[in-house]
Amino acid sequence: MTAELPAAPGDTVGRPAAPRGRRDWVGRLLRNPMAVACMVFLLATVLFGLAGPWLAPHPPGATQLDAVNARPFTPGHLLGGDGSGRDILSRLMWGTQRTLFACVIILCSAVIVGVPAGLVAGYRGGAADSLINWVSDLVMTLPGIVLLIALYTLTGPNLVLAMAVFGVLVAPSYVRLVRGVVLGVRSELYVDAAKAVGLSDARIIGRHILWAVRAPVIIQSSFVLGAGIAIQAAVDFLGLGDPSKASWGVMLQESFANIYTNGWSVVWPATLITWTSLALVLLGNALRDALQVGASRHTLPRRARQRLAALLAEKAGAELAEEAATERPERAAAGEALLSVRGVRVAYPSTDGSAAEVVQGVDLDVRKGEIRGLVGESGSGKTQTACSVLGLLSPQALVGGSVVFDGEDLIADPAAQARARGRRIAYIPQEPMTNLDPCFTVGAQLVYGLRAVRRLGRQEARHELLALLARVGIKEPEHVFGLYPHEISGGMAQRVLICGAIAADPDLIIADEPTTALDVRVQAEVLDLLRELRDERGLGMILVTHNFGVVADLCDAVSVMRDGRIVESGDVRTVLRDPRHPYTQELLSSTRVVDLAEVATDG
Repeated sequence: MTAELPAAPGDTVGRPAAPRGRRDWVGRLLRNPMAVACMVFLLATVLFGLAGPWLAPHPPGATQLDAVNARPFTPGHLLGGDGSGRDILSRLMWGTQRTLFACVIILCSAVIVGVPAGLVAGYRGGAADSLINWVSDLVMTLPGIVLLIALYTLTGPNLVLAMAVFGVLVAPSYVRLVRGVVLGVRSELYVDAAKAVGLSDARIIGRHILWAVRAPVIIQSSFVLGAGIAIQAAVDFLGLGDPSKASWGVMLQESFANIYTNGWSVVWPATLITWTSLALVLLGNALRDALQVGASRHTLPRRARQRLAALLAEKAGAELAEEAATERPERAAAGEALLSVRGVRVAYPSTDGSAAEVVQGVDLDVRKGEIRGLVGESGSGKTQTACSVLGLLSPQALVGGSVVFDGEDLIADPAAQARARGRRIAYIPQEPMTNLDPCFTVGAQLVYGLRAVRRLGRQEARHELLALLARVGIKEPEHVFGLYPHEISGGMAQRVLICGAIAADPDLIIADEPTTALDVRVQAEVLDLLRELRDERGLGMILVTHNFGVVADLCDAVSVMRDGRIVESGDVRTVLRDPRHPYTQELLSSTRVVDLAEVATDG
């Protein structure tokens, strides 16, 4: 559950976030001024062409002697006349129909050929995938314009056939796009579930897979339409079209032949071609942003972001002042706490002017040599709280409150936060295999990271890291040093990340569920290692987890989070023996441990 900052200063802070439907991308698109401008222009262009038979002042082929090379705003000829005495405005209106019709042919043929081929290649794989990819690569090697010129010698100025052929030449772009998306979707669990209930491949592709590729296909189609306008104009400009029928390309070719006599005649078809192609490309970009889940956070106006940030800071400041006047026995004294988090709030803005709060006034302290567990279910705000200390939140995040580390407020002073991060505050992420770069060896990554925060030579850094690898339990550090991440196990990868975190000799470590991806035996080894490092180095530590068994085994203090708030905090033994909040009691009742309080006491 999240709360929202108000959309206007008079609204109430903390109201529930309104649910967003699957079709909210339409609303995001309509709130984008560039997208609206492009759609209005394209709609006006379509209406301009469709209105030709009724509103065009003259037939497209009608000639008048007084209109030969007429200037714009000549009576009866608003945009002037061409070299044959034909009205330019009328020919533009009639030519718009033919040009847009050609673009539709290109799009339809490309989609009809490319999308099914991409679906089959990505879903079936094997020989079908190899064959379709081979044909796709072959088609992409064909020179499009040369092929259209060769086709013209056989068929003459056949617009439908020429544009359909070009659509087939464009189809490989859809094949590759759709195949890539399907490869990522076909292994999803809901696809396996559909197979398990007996759905045929055709029904799975039509119901599940096709829905997943709709957004990329829509975006690609806008770019193909823009390219279609350019290619149709190019074909006509080269003289491969039908000169007896008006189109933007034919008009451009005729005006270029007469450019020294009537330069204005070039402006009108060139402007339509340029602006229509540009509008389609920009609309494609806007569609891409609207269809992406997080796109709404990127389009919030600057002033709205500043207003929301001010509201968040004001709210956090009021809570800090209120809490400062309240004495809490469990709160560490300012001089004792290595890290003191007070009233931290994290919110993410939306284009409707509101902001959903995912962290709502978090307070916690960490002393030197203390391990504090931050426990709660998924989505409770644990990782967001930890990342607010490190400054690793998204650039769109709004952060309020204070994070005082060794006397410096890291939120108020981003420069101090940058100096502390990686040097005095280290981070151990979850999912160790995905946090190591597969392109570099383990040793290269460790050396690079250590030399970035400490002034050491390469050999000196290597010697120190080899010793640390041995200390964290790597039996053959020299061998592991030269391996790539995919050549080591998950437990070894986690130890490598722990080695990288402690290499800079930090005062505080934030470990974000460091044992989630490991088996039970390796989990116990990693927890023992963290405890030993704490005892050796006097580290403060925040352990983010959802497992009360880990908290009981390792932590000295615990804070329980729910819906972005800390609902209970205190000494581990006290919280486990006598939980006061119903949510803490619920979590403990669902934990499969015989006696957590005894585990904590023994630890």
